[in-house]
Amino acid sequence: MWEHHTAHLLQWTGERFCSDLTDEPAFCRVLTVRDLTKHYGPLVALADVSFSLEPGEFFGLLGPNGAGKTTFMSLIAGLRAVDRGEILLHGKRFCPDRLEQRAQIGYVPQELALYVDLTAEENLRLFGQLYGLRGSLLRERVAEGLHAAQLEARRHDLVKTFSGGMRRRLNIVAAVLHRPQLLLCDEPTVGVDPQSRNAIFEFVEKLHAEGTTIVYSTHYMEEATRLCSRIGIIDHGKLLALGTLDELLEELPFTEQIRIARNDATAAQVGAFGEFGNVVATDETYVLRPRAGLHLSEFFAAMERLELPYRYFTVTRPTLENVFLHRTGKSLRDA
Repeated sequence: MWEHHTAHLLQWTGERFCSDLTDEPAFCRVLTVRDLTKHYGPLVALADVSFSLEPGEFFGLLGPNGAGKTTFMSLIAGLRAVDRGEILLHGKRFCPDRLEQRAQIGYVPQELALYVDLTAEENLRLFGQLYGLRGSLLRERVAEGLHAAQLEARRHDLVKTFSGGMRRRLNIVAAVLHRPQLLLCDEPTVGVDPQSRNAIFEFVEKLHAEGTTIVYSTHYMEEATRLCSRIGIIDHGKLLALGTLDELLEELPFTEQIRIARNDATAAQVGAFGEFGNVVATDETYVLRPRAGLHLSEFFAAMERLELPYRYFTVTRPTLENVFLHRTGKSLRDA
């Protein structure tokens, strides 16, 4: 709902002491989190999460629903209190009372944060004013936002008449009118069509190219692979792995896998496949993860002796799905 944007700006009005003292050199990193922990009653939603972001990073937080992604985003945005640990922005401890710190952050919540009974232009003008924009600068940012969201022709239409994809695009634009240094995107493509998803990709990629540091949560490994320069894998509130795509794939005990068409001929030879590594059955294929040191030529020579044609086999590179499975013992899609 719309409260997310206004709460991000206005919720923290009380006075609280917040020390700047830290051993982190000022301005060296956009964001640092140390041992970040959050409980909801007996439920541990986030457990001892620690990492840092350099300026200009596009960081992906990949995990299934309920993994702790939204909780993490809400803590960084200052919408929920931290139970344990600390958050640093540019080397200074983050205190949500400080408007100058909150102004460095843009937050795109998973739930749409728009006034559906206002027009697209009225929404952007309102959020721009909440961020302190006035006059010609406000008009300029609203015009740029409508163009970026591909909504110039619908600027005077009520948001409640928009498709899900149009609302999502407007939701992102509303969060960056003030040009934040750090943008938090919490699953911004949920429930949108492929065309709108691509438009969102292009927009956040443009923001990143302009120097915005982005934290992007998703449960779609394809999004993390396409967009993110570094990826953290999260499940049950714990950060299980962290690195570039290549670094994460290097953790796997295999560098290639073989997808085998699932039919009567191959079903009769599952035992033979298992002699060459670990075999996992899916709905349409068998996936063979070769044992260490195996030359694929050995495998294909054996398949030729079994009179199984080459068209049944496809050699592929591992993906983030394999990393998640390796770390958790379950598929990302099944988690």
